[in-house]
Amino acid sequence: MYAIIKNGGKQYKVQEGDILLFDKMGLEPKTTVEIKEVLAVNNGELKTGTPFVSGAVVTAEVINEGRDRKVVIYKKRRRKDSKLKRGFRRDHTRVRIVKIAA
Repeated sequence: MYAIIKNGGKQYKVQEGDILLFDKMGLEPKTTVEIKEVLAVNNGELKTGTPFVSGAVVTAEVINEGRDRKVVIYKKRRRKDSKLKRGFRRDHTRVRIVKIAA
């Protein structure tokens, strides 16, 4: 059984027991989160919503919050002596999918 959910403008295909990195939610560890924006559920047959499946809920448990590895953005224009170097670290919330209820 799997579901396709929407969180933070992104879509994720999840199963029970999966661990995902969502955008920072500002929640304490061991907190449960109910995600009601379920786009599709497959439990033998595929059920899609318009845009969301009515009555479908995905329950997740917050593991921790943290920061991702640094991503370096480097732009260089050849023969112009023009370059730009920037870094970026994304704040995230790590969650575990506990239950998918259709």
